[in-house]
Amino acid sequence: MQQEPAPPSRHLRIHQDRGHTVLEFRGEIDIAATVELLPHMDQVTGQPDAQLVIDLSRVEFFDCSGLRLLYRARARVLDNHGSLLLVCTHPLTLRIIKVTGLARLLPPLPSLDAALGQPETTSETL
Repeated sequence: MQQEPAPPSRHLRIHQDRGHTVLEFRGEIDIAATVELLPHMDQVTGQPDAQLVIDLSRVEFFDCSGLRLLYRARARVLDNHGSLLLVCTHPLTLRIIKVTGLARLLPPLPSLDAALGQPETTSETL
């Protein structure tokens, strides 16, 4: 039985999906969390030609520290000729991203499937 590696942080799970590295943030992303996340983020965002998705769908709280982390990740990925997509569904987090203008630079997508270009599955039957 193969086990999934332990998350690098209680606030972050990193996994591969359809050719992208997905950084799944969890819980409360505040100044304490960003201190914990920063080394892991820098390692991933510093790789050349990285294809990344930051998934905020499991985030319960997000403050300006989290915004700085997203701006930093975007700048590092672009400097290294990679791409970065953002998944965000929480209404308050979406509002912060829109009000600060980050949504113009990193448009939030409604799901991981939408970010990776796959149609979302539904529970409807025909």
